[in-house]
Amino acid sequence: MTMDLDAPVGGLLIIYVSLNMVVYLAKYPTFRLFLPAIISFSLLLLGLAFDNGWLPAPASFGGWVRVAWYGLAYLPVGGPVVRQMFQAFAKRDLFSEFTLMTIATLGAFFIGEYPEGVAVMLFYSVGENLQGLAVRRAKGNIKALLDQRPDAVTIHDRDGLRTIRAEQATIGETMQLKPGEKLALDGELISDRASFNTSALTGESKPDTKVKGDPVWAGMINLNTVAQVRITTAYKDSKLSKIIALVQDATARKARTELFIRKFAKIYTPIVVLLALLITLLPAWFVTPYVFNDWLYRALVFLVISCPCALVISIPLGYFGGIGAASRHGILFKGSNFLDTLAHTRHVVMDKTGTLTAGVFRVQKAIISSSFDRTTILQWVNALESHSTHPVATAVHTYVGAVDESLQLGQIEEIAGYGLRALADGKQLLVGNFKLLDRFGITYDVDTRAITDTVVAISYDGRFAGHLIIADEIKADAVDAITQLKALGISPTLLSGDRTAVVHDVAGKLGITDAYGDLLPGDKASKLTAMKAINRHVAFVGDGVNDAPVIALSDVGIAMGGLGSDATIETADVVIQDDRPSKIPVAIRIGRATRRIVWQNITMAFAVKAIVLILGAGGLANMWEAVFADVGVALLAIANAIRIQKMRF
Repeated sequence: MTMDLDAPVGGLLIIYVSLNMVVYLAKYPTFRLFLPAIISFSLLLLGLAFDNGWLPAPASFGGWVRVAWYGLAYLPVGGPVVRQMFQAFAKRDLFSEFTLMTIATLGAFFIGEYPEGVAVMLFYSVGENLQGLAVRRAKGNIKALLDQRPDAVTIHDRDGLRTIRAEQATIGETMQLKPGEKLALDGELISDRASFNTSALTGESKPDTKVKGDPVWAGMINLNTVAQVRITTAYKDSKLSKIIALVQDATARKARTELFIRKFAKIYTPIVVLLALLITLLPAWFVTPYVFNDWLYRALVFLVISCPCALVISIPLGYFGGIGAASRHGILFKGSNFLDTLAHTRHVVMDKTGTLTAGVFRVQKAIISSSFDRTTILQWVNALESHSTHPVATAVHTYVGAVDESLQLGQIEEIAGYGLRALADGKQLLVGNFKLLDRFGITYDVDTRAITDTVVAISYDGRFAGHLIIADEIKADAVDAITQLKALGISPTLLSGDRTAVVHDVAGKLGITDAYGDLLPGDKASKLTAMKAINRHVAFVGDGVNDAPVIALSDVGIAMGGLGSDATIETADVVIQDDRPSKIPVAIRIGRATRRIVWQNITMAFAVKAIVLILGAGGLANMWEAVFADVGVALLAIANAIRIQKMRF
């Protein structure tokens, strides 16, 4: 005896099996995200099977039952879109992409094209979900790339070792790190010596050796010995937390291209709706016979094609990808607008000390006049320089030794661009460059043009007391950085407050033809203003603090060595976490690659949409081509946008 399995029973069996699968898979977040689309797809597939005879259709499957069936298939994917349309209406956004898709799909229902109405909304929903996943994955990859802090830390106290959650650790406690372990919080090394991999912060895996008292930061990896670190910053306030927040918030500062597309979409969408209305109604005066449903169908196809989501989604993702690629190289962009500006930059102006030179000065020679006591003068100079944060002050301190606390200085004054002035035993003490001595009318018998190193001139009691010759080293990758900049078609210029002879000597070694020395902060600003009048986009590279006025004037302010300075992170537009000038051309290449990908997406989206729009208006494209022109192009653009994160620069 055989049992005839009729269509309703077969449909119920399929629904039963589907429900069991749903219960099993519901624990997976991605499945839950696509569950409405799966339900809609299943109902659409059954409806098509009944319509086309793939399955025997029940006798009642027709008329209002068929409409209700496809309406039920539409609800899981169409309901959220219709809700978002009304939410947009509440914000006075009448012509959003949700409006376009709602009009197009409900219009398909109106003319009896129920399967196509469901299919368009289904594929739109799937495309939106895939786009959302791509964006979240891109952001998650960047966060995972940067946030390499462990969840737990080992605390060493009087009771021995105990493991707690990183968020529970408090300032002042001591962490113990085994070789290979990562730091979870910022702190101060209390072990005598330890080496760390700093790639999470700088993009470079070169070992960095720290000694007792040196600061260490979350994300660093302890390399070869057990190390102890005193916690100095709460988990949420660590430098890595600030970097992560900076990178993730950078998309709030939009590039001009991104802003243009957003404004364009707001103007473009109403125009498209008006054109669709004209496509529907205008042929009534020119076409015989005029069939309303045919022209409405063409208009609906036109609406689906015109949805601007490929541009609205992929362009911000492209810029976010560029920001992520830069962060992987230890370069922080404060906004996508700076990626765009740096891509256009044709002139890079650089400070000398700390940017192209190491900023680690050493006193090579101390020439003190025989009419002064050498030890006394050097002690006075050391005492006065202890009030300065300039690298030269560190060099003097290293050369002379500990400051004599018995020496009393009065009326200490720092004269920007010149040096320091004070009263020592009631007599004027000047320590700075030779311009400082000129300013106070001090005569000296030194040919400053013959000296190609940094010089600290000294005057005491109105007389020239001598000078110190201090040398700085050019950074190992500085020459390569300049070579790369020139290869990119960028003109480098060197500006410095150091003596002209020193600046020209350094510029000659680096291959820079435009170099200016003896500049006060105001002089640097004037030079930069003059350069901006000739070159449309000028970037300035400095330490981010002392050069604040020039950074503010530049189109893009790039700060070197931001790893150790919160002030640098706050001041500059772009922060290079380590001290390597070779990261400057890397940042420019990332900016250019990002812009190139963004414009590839814009060109592709407009080209495909324009072709299918013309075909749709002429009745040569149906809803399926329209779905590809919308969702397909959007997914292709997203795939292209996330490609930048895997590029090598």
